[in-house]
Amino acid sequence: MAKKAYILDSTLRDGAQGEGISFSIEDKINIVLALDKLGVSYIEAGNPGSNPKDIEFFKRMSGIKLKNSILASFGSTRRKDTAVESDPTLASILSTGTGTAVIFGKSWDLHVTDVLCTTLEENLKMIEESVRYLRENGREVIYDAEHFFDGYKANPEYAMTTLEAARRGGASCIVLCDTNGGCFPSEVKDITSAVMGRIDTMIGIHCHNDTGCAVANSIAAAEAGARHIQGTFLGFGERCGNANLSTVIPNMQLKLGYECLPESSMAELTSTARYIAEISNIQIHGNEPYVGNSAFAHKAGMHADGVSKVSRSFEHIDPRVVGNNRRFLMSEMAGRTSVMQKLREICPGLCKDSPETKAIIDKLKELEYEGYQFDAAETSFDLVIRRQLKQYQPFFELANFKIIGEKPVREGYNSSATIKIRVGDKEEITAAEGDGPVHALDSALRKALEVFYPELRKSHLTDYKVRVLDPQKATAAKVRVLITSTDGEDVWSTVGVSTDIIEASWIALVDSIEYKLLKDRDKKHRDTDGGQSQCQ
Repeated sequence: MAKKAYILDSTLRDGAQGEGISFSIEDKINIVLALDKLGVSYIEAGNPGSNPKDIEFFKRMSGIKLKNSILASFGSTRRKDTAVESDPTLASILSTGTGTAVIFGKSWDLHVTDVLCTTLEENLKMIEESVRYLRENGREVIYDAEHFFDGYKANPEYAMTTLEAARRGGASCIVLCDTNGGCFPSEVKDITSAVMGRIDTMIGIHCHNDTGCAVANSIAAAEAGARHIQGTFLGFGERCGNANLSTVIPNMQLKLGYECLPESSMAELTSTARYIAEISNIQIHGNEPYVGNSAFAHKAGMHADGVSKVSRSFEHIDPRVVGNNRRFLMSEMAGRTSVMQKLREICPGLCKDSPETKAIIDKLKELEYEGYQFDAAETSFDLVIRRQLKQYQPFFELANFKIIGEKPVREGYNSSATIKIRVGDKEEITAAEGDGPVHALDSALRKALEVFYPELRKSHLTDYKVRVLDPQKATAAKVRVLITSTDGEDVWSTVGVSTDIIEASWIALVDSIEYKLLKDRDKKHRDTDGGQSQCQ
């Protein structure tokens, strides 16, 4: 039987302290529901004593029943020289109505004397009395021992006595916090082992990533006996962030044999991480372990050939276990195996010696000679294949477009675009403004197409990159435009190349929209024909 590990997700509390991250109440509710569906044990959703938004959030959540997770409110121990009954922070925690409270207190004598400006004895009373008060009011209490590792290294005996105070108060779990994120795994493992030998309450770990070791430190603590693991999805958090749960969870469950999530939920890990990233308006790094778009991407021909024969030769797990996909990148480094893998995804009946395959490989070489690069724009290569195979008809036809730029900018947008498109025997003419010509063109195109394809309202650009390919030609140089798009479910990238930046952008934009429409069409077909191939 697998060992149980209790995951506490702090994306909505500690993660929200990260630079550039701000959650609305609706955002927080949606993330809570996603985490509940995934099956994390605890969701630390906010600090009601710090801002009115969290107070309102907990009010909204009181009417929502979770199926798998326990919602927890966060705060601190009582203030110094204040009775627990009169402490506003503890009162705000109780007002949320959550069955579990997470409170932090000081473990480092430096913080007690120089930050709180109180005595070591008073700090012990603050911890014990606060935990006991919440327990007496019917709350489960998880106690976060702030700066524990720094405190232990400075004064191990006092740091231990703070944990004992929390235990006496009735904490169900005592969490050792590397608040400054400065520890190494060997330190964390040794100190956690020392705590395990003295404290009989469940021990947890809470790591920050200031040395880049938060995930490793969390694993080290688990190996020493910690059974409660705190972190945030994608490592969101103040400064360098927190332990990344989208890495910690599969490491512990798939590598060490802990039960962190229900087995059936592990395949939802990637989609959950990407959903949280989308809500947070943060783009996941491609090389994010387990859940990144490049986590199982193979570019070198030898690697692709090896994986196609024996997957574990170049993959440490089956990507499907975490809900991700294997990808073979199309580039000048890709061998015939990579191309064939991609071809078989679209048209399983093709063989490597068929005329269609040769034509596609020749087309790839031609496009790469022109300046196209497909390793970061797999979607465009997908469309190259489909066009070569005459597998689909374009969803629309451009009649014309015109872009006007305005200088100097007086108010609002500085560019406008008009466009005429044809869908079947119908035409649509629209105009839109934008911050620059590409933005205006993108807005006008989508506005026109949404008349025919309302599903496009769900998609939008998330990134736009331009690279000059031959700078020695100055203003006559070719440019390569790479854009990334999403519809909230999937992320895809497309590429365009031209001596005209508008034309290059147009090529990439059209591919992005065509892919979205093609993806939705294929999904509809799979749902109706039982998943049969569209390749005839």
